[in-house]
Amino acid sequence: MGLLDLFRRSPPIDDTAALADFIDRNAAFLVQKGMYEYSRARAGHYAKVMMTEPAFLTAIDHSRWQAFPLGLAMVGEAVEKVLHPEIAADRRAGIEALAEVVLSVFDRYEPPASLGKEAWLVARRDLAQRLELIGLHPPKLVKDMPMPFAESYFNMMPIDEKLRKPDFPAITNYLRVTLINIHDELTKRADVPVLARALLAGRAPSQQ
Repeated sequence: MGLLDLFRRSPPIDDTAALADFIDRNAAFLVQKGMYEYSRARAGHYAKVMMTEPAFLTAIDHSRWQAFPLGLAMVGEAVEKVLHPEIAADRRAGIEALAEVVLSVFDRYEPPASLGKEAWLVARRDLAQRLELIGLHPPKLVKDMPMPFAESYFNMMPIDEKLRKPDFPAITNYLRVTLINIHDELTKRADVPVLARALLAGRAPSQQ
C-alpha cells in the first residue's frame, strides 16, 4: 500500500458483487475479532503463548466457522436496514433477493473440517430461516440486531465456560458497537438506489 492509498476513499458499493464482498468481509470480521480479542483478554499475560498453541488454534478455528453464519445473519439484517427505503414497496422481494446474496457468500466456502458437511448444511438452513425472519417485523435499531444471536455467539467462545460467564454483557456490547460501525460504513459507501435496483433486477414482484 502506498502513502496515497491511505487517503483514498473506499470504492462505492453499487452492485451485488460488491455487496457480497462487503457482507463476507464484515461477517468474518464481526465474529473473529470478538473471539480473538476476548481470548487475549482472558489469557492475560499468557496470551502470546496461548495464541500459538495447537489446541487453541484448533478450538478457535472451529469457533469462528461455527459463528460465521451468525455474522452473516447480523450483517445481512443491517444491510436490509440500509436498503429499506428503496425496497419497502416490495420488501418481501427485496429480502428474498438479499437472502440470495447472503447465502451465496456462505456457499463460497466448503464445509469446514472441524464442523463437517452435515453440520454445515444445517447451518445454511438455519441462516436461511433467520434471513426470512427479517421480514416479519419493521427494521430494528442496529444496536438491537445482535440480541437474538449474542448468547449463541458467547457460548461459541473458545474459552472454558467457567471463565466466561461474567463476560456476556461485554460480548453483547462488542457485537452492538461493531455492527453499528459496519452499518455506518455501508451507509457511507452504498449507492442505495442503484444497489437496490441491482438487487431486485430480474425478480418478479412478490404476492403481498
